Amino acid sequence: MESFEKEKEKVITVGLHTGSRDIINDTTEESMRELEELVKTAGGEVVCETVQNRPAPDAGTYIGAGKLEELKEAAESLGAKLIVFDDELSPVQLRNISEYIGVRVLDRSMLILDIFAMRARSGEGKLQVELAQLKYSLPRLRGMGTELSRTGGGIGTRGPGETKLETDRRHIRSRITALESEIKEIKKHRGLLRERRKKDGVITCALVGYTNAGKSTLLNRLTDAGVLAENKLFATLDTTSRVITLEDNRKIIIIDTVGFIRKLPHYLIEAFKSTLEEAAEADFLIHVIDAAGEETENKIDVVERVLDEIGAGGKPVINAYNKCDAAGEFIPPRSGGGMNVFISAKTGMGMDELMDAVSKTAPGAKCEYRLLVPYADGGIINELHTNEKVLSEEYTEDGIELRVLLDRAAHGRLKKYAV
Repeated sequence: MESFEKEKEKVITVGLHTGSRDIINDTTEESMRELEELVKTAGGEVVCETVQNRPAPDAGTYIGAGKLEELKEAAESLGAKLIVFDDELSPVQLRNISEYIGVRVLDRSMLILDIFAMRARSGEGKLQVELAQLKYSLPRLRGMGTELSRTGGGIGTRGPGETKLETDRRHIRSRITALESEIKEIKKHRGLLRERRKKDGVITCALVGYTNAGKSTLLNRLTDAGVLAENKLFATLDTTSRVITLEDNRKIIIIDTVGFIRKLPHYLIEAFKSTLEEAAEADFLIHVIDAAGEETENKIDVVERVLDEIGAGGKPVINAYNKCDAAGEFIPPRSGGGMNVFISAKTGMGMDELMDAVSKTAPGAKCEYRLLVPYADGGIINELHTNEKVLSEEYTEDGIELRVLLDRAAHGRLKKYAV
């Protein structure tokens, strides 16, 4: 039997290096490597990479007329059908470049949205992706030409269905309103669940970090969650929650969140705010950091910027430097807030240290107390075995004597039994 593998789409990637001090938002070698990984994740193959050095983008063509001519010749000679830019293009730039070169043109934001459309599995995730795509598309309808007709297939064509979006602005606006209403209801329901968790004294921890840092692998290691974990950007998109139990019987809900990335479109952050609020509302965070990757400190900055934007900055945090099995002799790039632990979610290295850090960081830490419960109040014993960590239990003439781990609130309720 013959097997046919779908031919990958040939892609040229383009960046503009301005020499800005804000290297997170400038084009660098690392950002271009990241752009190539995004193309691979979307199913394409980079056949050429070019970076233009100029102090500022050209208003009409982004890279200037001379470089645009070189790009056209490269696309023709290499048979490239798609050009992807490392920055967000204006509607005018998008139209001018596409018309001059005669091939499809995407920018980084469009590529990320396309990957999100491919990766979203839950109903909420699909709604959020569609909302972000429509908000992005609306001001660019003229510039995108037939890109939005959804008839050609390929990278950049996944998303809101078969409608020719460029022909009906009113339809897009009404669809945006409907999506925002649906997401608002989901957000309301999520808020009620959070309130119930708080009322019940449930502790929550959010896993945050740069995309492909290993959050899903860590969640699987801690909880046997069975979440997809691949060496790809945005391998998982939808939020997953699992429960772990500490040695003192505290139960903690671990919530995996979407990975962050440099130049993350602001409308994507807006669309996913209801999901990212899990990080903002969590009791503490585990910031998963790729110790074996490049530009570690810049990636930490990206995550912290997004956390500040969604209102999660300043929370108690554990910095979990992951992939230390592949990092060699690793030194943290800087001493920030929170506790540092060095782990490998893949091999299990450092998990005891991580759990110790979680125990110390999570609220409601418990201390050992001795209680003497009269036999007449025996119902208390079942409650203690169900909700607390009972270290020992001894039957005496005066009642049942226990050594038990309790937080302050529980000790306050049971202080009449304290020995």
